[in-house]
Amino acid sequence: MDEREYRELKRAARQDHTSMGEWVRRVLRAAMAGRSPRSARDKLAALRRVMQNSGPTPEVEIDQMLREIEAGYLEETAPRS
Repeated sequence: MDEREYRELKRAARQDHTSMGEWVRRVLRAAMAGRSPRSARDKLAALRRVMQNSGPTPEVEIDQMLREIEAGYLEETAPRS
């Protein structure tokens, strides 16, 4: 790290009213919390397993599905006794 970068880090810590060491620890913790523990290769392998083991997509009667959805909306808006 060069002197300019060091000064920028020190300024950032000062703006957060904390020591530079604490500021760096916070930044590192936040960066690690945002990282996924699995590699891209692991994620792709998991997706491949899911795709290989998934059965066929069931046929859906769209008109029936729309009727059921509409019936559900009507049920929600119907006055209750």
